[in-house]
Amino acid sequence: MASTPSVPLLKDELDIVIPTIRNLDFLEMWRPFFEKYHLIIVQDGDPTKVIKVPEGYDYELYNRNDINRILGPKASCISFKDSACRCFGYMVSKKKYIYTIDDDCFVAKDPTGKDINALEQHIKNLLSPSSPFFFNTLYDPYREGADFVRGYPFSLREGVPTAVSHGLWLNIPDYDAPTQLVKPLERNTRYVDAVMTIPKGTLFPMCGMNLAFNREIIGPAMYFGLMGDGQPIGRYDDMWAGWCTKVICDHLGLGVKTGLPYIWHSKASNPFVNLKKEYKGIYWQEELIPFFQSATLPKDCTTVQKCYIELSKQVKAKLGKVDDYFIKLADAMVTWIEAWDELNPSAEKSTELPNGAAAAAAK
Repeated sequence: MASTPSVPLLKDELDIVIPTIRNLDFLEMWRPFFEKYHLIIVQDGDPTKVIKVPEGYDYELYNRNDINRILGPKASCISFKDSACRCFGYMVSKKKYIYTIDDDCFVAKDPTGKDINALEQHIKNLLSPSSPFFFNTLYDPYREGADFVRGYPFSLREGVPTAVSHGLWLNIPDYDAPTQLVKPLERNTRYVDAVMTIPKGTLFPMCGMNLAFNREIIGPAMYFGLMGDGQPIGRYDDMWAGWCTKVICDHLGLGVKTGLPYIWHSKASNPFVNLKKEYKGIYWQEELIPFFQSATLPKDCTTVQKCYIELSKQVKAKLGKVDDYFIKLADAMVTWIEAWDELNPSAEKSTELPNGAAAAAAK
């Protein structure tokens, strides 16, 4: 008797968002893991170019013309000629969860040689709690074969909802241009079998090429900023989203996990092109990081939208002095929230802070 095929986890509750300028041949490799899921493809660059998607996939594809048509004047908040355009996919999705992956990310193998189902591990991360208020030295206590260590407060063992699962990469590491230039041959071969919650009050560099999140509880904060065409900066889209998201998660009592799963990052981008995109960000970040480290949100910010609007005001007031770009970015942050709420009219309710998380955050 034929065995019944297993139903993929969250098949009807998760969208895979892919930004691209090319044919998506890489999806052939991911077919065993992705084929049953719905894809949202955000085509960057020339909207007249035809993007080929392998047969058998259920997908919707949006190009720049579609973005302009759907958002009208508010389309100005969506970047052009930069992978930051992916966040449009987050906005139009109707699912609870999002997984986003770059088209140069292939299936990695674990140390035993087995193909890694990255999506399955992200789902496990998102469906188990986080522990941001007290660090567990055995890393994720909710994983099979682990637990809370001696001395871990019992009052904190319930954990908090996980908003973000940040995966890593084998082969080409996610380095900035100066590091690429001095280590052109460096490859990441270290497979660390660990998932950990990033502690409350600690920022991290979020990479968007292997990333999953709970759209219902943190989606509106996942704005990838103004990058690329017509902007003075690039390659800081995911960083910006990560800093904003972490500040808001800390305020709302939500968790961010990093570690497994790994993907195989197949090709290094040109370090000289990257340097041109990054150079302002490299010195701006020395002021951006202290800004986010000291950012606080008032107690009446009980939804992600309210938090994000408040953060945009602080960006304008404090970072506007660094460069006029941040005044424009702060305005775009507001436009993004307005567009999000237009496309997701019930979002204001659904992103209300969970009671347990609220109590934990207030401690």
